[in-house]
Amino acid sequence: MFNALLATKEDGQQSVDVTQIDHASLAETGVLIKIDYSTINYKDALAITGAAPIIRQHPLVPGIDLAGTIEDSDDPAWQVGDKVIVNGWGMGEAHSGGLAQYARVPSSFLVKLPQNMTTRHAMCIGTAGYTAALCVDALEAQGVTPTQGEILVTGASGGVGSVAVALLSAREFSVGASTGKPGAAAYLTHLGASSIIDRHTLSEAGKPLQA
Repeated sequence: MFNALLATKEDGQQSVDVTQIDHASLAETGVLIKIDYSTINYKDALAITGAAPIIRQHPLVPGIDLAGTIEDSDDPAWQVGDKVIVNGWGMGEAHSGGLAQYARVPSSFLVKLPQNMTTRHAMCIGTAGYTAALCVDALEAQGVTPTQGEILVTGASGGVGSVAVALLSAREFSVGASTGKPGAAAYLTHLGASSIIDRHTLSEAGKPLQA
């Protein structure tokens, strides 16, 4: 038995509780991971509160990422004791995720933890940092350079936005940070933002996860 945050549904009503579940309730095949850390993302909050239909099947453990240590493996490419990261792949949506002490996932989900990184460090960066890095990489792949003018980061005080501001600033971009939180100005300036923009001057608020 191990502790997990479990989402269940009865008569159309979702409830989420910390409870104990049996290892036998995990997937029958795959790699068993003892989870060290996970992160709480915006999508996780929507899933746990039921504010959006993120969870596609119940019962299910939320959590879209995790970092931990392999305790059992059905894939010879992955050994007991290996440190791994899992991010995405429908975890917390269609597959039980990281907000538990254990998870069993297909080996194709796994990324080996870099040698210069701890599992805690990996989840301090988390899905938000990974997403921000992909965004910066995409900009640079399209030939965007610091000489072309200021880059606008919306939702700048959130997880993805904060890391994006820091990464862009470190790469010598001038960053305009848009936020709806007046108190975040000093924080964003510390991260490297060259200007702070009140989001209300740009547009009306969107719906959760609106593209």
